[in-house]
Amino acid sequence: MSAFPYRLVATDLDGTLLRADESVSVRTRDALKAAAAAGAAHIIVTGRGVPWTRPILDDLGYEGIAVCGQGAQVYHAGERRLLTSLTLDRKLGALAMAKLEAEVGPLALAASRDGLDGEVLVGPGYRHQDGPLPYVPFEDPAAVWAEPLTKLYIQHPTLSDDELTRVARQTVGGLVDVVLAGPDIVEIVPLGLSKATGLSLAARRLKVKPVDTIAFGDMPNDIPMFGWAAHGVAMANAHQELKAVSHEVTGSNEEDGIATVLERLLDA
Repeated sequence: MSAFPYRLVATDLDGTLLRADESVSVRTRDALKAAAAAGAAHIIVTGRGVPWTRPILDDLGYEGIAVCGQGAQVYHAGERRLLTSLTLDRKLGALAMAKLEAEVGPLALAASRDGLDGEVLVGPGYRHQDGPLPYVPFEDPAAVWAEPLTKLYIQHPTLSDDELTRVARQTVGGLVDVVLAGPDIVEIVPLGLSKATGLSLAARRLKVKPVDTIAFGDMPNDIPMFGWAAHGVAMANAHQELKAVSHEVTGSNEEDGIATVLERLLDA
């Protein structure tokens, strides 16, 4: 058996590492442990903020560095502290919302507050999945801008995710970045921010280079991460835009797609 070819395994969470019930299969856990035993660190790179990521990290017994909030937050799980945190300029965020609503009409809005315990605020009409992830409803839009934010979430009553993302980029792309992170999850983040931003900071701390990294993902917000890593693997359930730039496509998140690739590399 040859040596495992990577020193870093970067995985997205939703639609990638996690199954639909938010669990990580025994097979995938074992494959990650085997890769770690072969010298490869596992790093989670997710759009979720720290508060929504922490329960998964705790379940995995994960004590390393995680990249959260689309790259805005680099979090040390073992020490339970933020190493870096980038916030969205609230004046720019409000201006972007005003310009975008002038173009497409009223939007449903949610927002992630900064910090280890930053709340997710959900406004009227915003469609969200029922489940274990906590959120705080709001009625007064002024509540959104009251404290530092990492990002905004937007939805339109008739435009599809892809259409809303495209129009938002055309309308406010010079003020902020717009990413499609999942079904019904179109996000406004600081200009220039991406998962690659946070991953590069985390990898520098681990003294790992892009050439040493394999990355797994499922949505267009993973495209910068694939561009940074030496090898990008899209899940079978991935968005077509990500599949188009991936080096390979594996099984879905329900089919242990990550484990399939890692086991092959470990057995090579």
